[in-house]
Amino acid sequence: METDGHGMTVLVVDDEPQVVWVLQFSLEAEGYQTFAARDGMQALREITEHHPKLMVLDIMMPNMDGWTVLEEMMKLPREERPRVVMVSALSSLRDRARAAELGADAFVPKPFNVDDLIGVLHEIEQAS
Repeated sequence: METDGHGMTVLVVDDEPQVVWVLQFSLEAEGYQTFAARDGMQALREITEHHPKLMVLDIMMPNMDGWTVLEEMMKLPREERPRVVMVSALSSLRDRARAAELGADAFVPKPFNVDDLIGVLHEIEQAS
């Protein structure tokens, strides 16, 4: 499943098709292999099926929000959980603290600069 380049797989989870497209395009240009999900339920299926190493996760989505995805991921063995960067317009200190409590590795507020987000992913990847 791992590829050349970074050898890292990234799951992009966002209900906005434009955000998913820009992130997949930018990450693949950086050498990442990407998968996408448009809601939390699909994200959990992708985690089980593809075992991504990293995940970019939006909070506000239909069917299952990002908070619930993090809670559900905690039921998985640690080695099966991707490292998570939350991206959201909900970016209060309370939201950031909740993300950290639920196991997110980083929080990037929307709107974000794609290069900054890729920099955060690189940092998490190197810390792994």
